[in-house]
Amino acid sequence: MTDGAATRALRPPRPRPAALPSEGDMYDRLVSAILDHRLPPGTKLVEDKLAAAFGVSRTRVRPVLVRLASEQVVTLTPHRGAVIAEPTVQEAREVFEARRLIEPRLVALFIAVAGEADMARLRVCIEDEEAARAAGDMRRAIRLSGDFHLHIAQAARHATLGRILRELVSRTSLVLMTYSPSHARARADATACGCREHRALLDAIRLRDAPEAGRRMIDHLQRLEAQLEVAPPPSDAPDLASLLRPVA
Repeated sequence: MTDGAATRALRPPRPRPAALPSEGDMYDRLVSAILDHRLPPGTKLVEDKLAAAFGVSRTRVRPVLVRLASEQVVTLTPHRGAVIAEPTVQEAREVFEARRLIEPRLVALFIAVAGEADMARLRVCIEDEEAARAAGDMRRAIRLSGDFHLHIAQAARHATLGRILRELVSRTSLVLMTYSPSHARARADATACGCREHRALLDAIRLRDAPEAGRRMIDHLQRLEAQLEVAPPPSDAPDLASLLRPVA
């Protein structure tokens, strides 16, 4: 072996350059950040910064933003760019109405085909959600709550409804960030109720009782919607004179 060949043999192999993310990868990472509440409503999505974060050109980022805009997760405005959507009260109501229409069907399909591994996956999801709540990690708890519903949709093997529900879960996360009670105790109580309702739903699923599981799913979604704080903020400035008047 020549000296040059020996030197080349001793050199460590050059690391291969990391593969550039696909459009689907970038979409999934953005949706995950939204579901995990790391990108709250109103966050501006600057194309240059997104491109740098993903290691791609701006032209590859734009189709991802267009896709998110078509799902009403992002708002695209000419000459202003993209921002994470801030759902209106009407849009919030529509999201929960749509979920109540399709999720009883998905849970019925899940019951028809699910095995013990699928049941165990739901149980683990509930336990992880409870652990996140106990640790005070409300962002992760809400994310895991959405995952519980998405696991049902995935295992139900209905691609179209599953795709619709994924969009609705993303929009639900925006709704919860916008209209959830501001007090930390209220958020913790809400998540605790969600865990109990998920356990009750899993009990009906284990019994293969599709009508009861559908009813429990609807009740669960109705309760989540009922907890939203949708009262508009006061439009007039407070009357400081009356507010600060000495108490008689």
